[in-house]
Amino acid sequence: MSVLASLSTADLIKVVQSLDPEARRQLDELLLSGDSPLWVPQPGPQTVAYESEADIIFYGGAAGGGKTDLLLGLCLTTQKHSIIFRRQSVQLTGIEERMSGILGSRTGYNSQDGVWRLPGGRVMELGSVKDVGDWMKYQGRAHDLKAFDEITHFAETQFRALIGWLRSDDPTVRQRVVCAGNPPTEPEGEWVKRFWAPWLEPTHPNPAKPGELRWFVTNEKGEDQEVPGPEPVMVGKDEVRPKSRTFIPSSVNDNLFLLTTGYKSTLQSLPEPLRSKMLNGDFNAGSADPAWQTIPTEWVKEAQARWVKRDTKGEMTALGFDPSRGGIDKSCIARRHSNWFDELVSAPGVVTKDGPTAAAFAVPLVRDAAPICVDSIGIGSSALDFLIGLNLNVFAVNGSESSTAMTKAGNLRFRNRRAEMYWLLREALDPTAPDPIALPPDPELLADLTAVRYKVVTLGNTTAILMRSKDEVREVLGRSPDKGDAVAMTFVTGIPRPARGKKEKSWRDRLLKGRNNKGSAQAA
Repeated sequence: MSVLASLSTADLIKVVQSLDPEARRQLDELLLSGDSPLWVPQPGPQTVAYESEADIIFYGGAAGGGKTDLLLGLCLTTQKHSIIFRRQSVQLTGIEERMSGILGSRTGYNSQDGVWRLPGGRVMELGSVKDVGDWMKYQGRAHDLKAFDEITHFAETQFRALIGWLRSDDPTVRQRVVCAGNPPTEPEGEWVKRFWAPWLEPTHPNPAKPGELRWFVTNEKGEDQEVPGPEPVMVGKDEVRPKSRTFIPSSVNDNLFLLTTGYKSTLQSLPEPLRSKMLNGDFNAGSADPAWQTIPTEWVKEAQARWVKRDTKGEMTALGFDPSRGGIDKSCIARRHSNWFDELVSAPGVVTKDGPTAAAFAVPLVRDAAPICVDSIGIGSSALDFLIGLNLNVFAVNGSESSTAMTKAGNLRFRNRRAEMYWLLREALDPTAPDPIALPPDPELLADLTAVRYKVVTLGNTTAILMRSKDEVREVLGRSPDKGDAVAMTFVTGIPRPARGKKEKSWRDRLLKGRNNKGSAQAA
């Protein structure tokens, strides 16, 4: 058995193919006998993933590596109460069929509830979360294995919310999250590259090897932060135990069963970039943008590649402020210096829960009396009112307000200000423009800007561009596009420019002057 375990998938195929019919019959009888385990991992990456000690595992990359089988195998052999998620319920059919094939029947399966009672007292559930908020159907339900098939189909907030209830009342059962999937084919799945950045982002400063464990905590800003090891660390006043992650690549070359069926030839015949993604598991192969995507993905990536950190930033020409009030959304600020944007600054919504706290977050970041472009409706209105009360250079942005601007070509109008600001941002990102803008290399910003879609509608006797609403983008991303909106607001027409000549005093100087004048008057 130890000799077989050391063989590669290709070697095992050669061994099986070399057997005569009688030897193959005996092998089948042995594998189907009652003494054989229900499922064993194949040698190679599948075994590495099966035995990995990571808290959160991503297995896959290329197609055909036995991803779904790994999830089912864990449910059958190591876990007590598991759940496997797909984004849509119709996609669970393949999982049902595969489990039936492994067990030889559907005994113990209640298709109405999606619960499978397995041999050995184990339980496996099947779940789906089609809409972003559907994760609440599983709120508070404990499982010792949370498994995600085709992880790039899920919104990041769905994934993070669902794994929050990973727990078990049995201390002998291992608790883990296992994700399976291929590289994203649409920008909405790019968050997966960010979550497993040490393995998937080629520009990561400290890349990780396949199967290597890295440890992470959530810092006070609500962001992932890598830490040196598994030892508890202090986050604010709390001691937190880091969670480990890993990525284990696999391909059809590692799958004994599919390699003999000609599936590899099918993958080889796919057009690019799908071929590179599915055959080689290339997470950085170009994706075809949807036809109505407002800003091409490559334009944003080129703008981020142009970005260079500056010591001398030049005059700040506008500050985009998208405030949030509590919840999972963040308040975000984009600092624009002509055609160059500084690194974006964000904070949890609880930090900007009202007008005064929102203003306290934004004001220290203003330079050169730059206009502060603030969302003037909804939760942004209180921040706007308070900033105006400080006598600052404030410009209210109401995305639903009508627009009088037109595209650079002069052939289309905009249905509202939201369409205007995003289309003008698109024109500023056009690499053929004389001086295209540079954006900081922020993965969330990339996702925000590429999630916006447009359509052409009638507006009176003319045609106009209408953008996907913020709520619709939220449904796609699973969160608010705070960073994208903060950048886009700095492109609305009519933004006043900083006053030339004598530099205006800072808000601190004006506040101090007011106090001094008050003191002088009292003294008189």
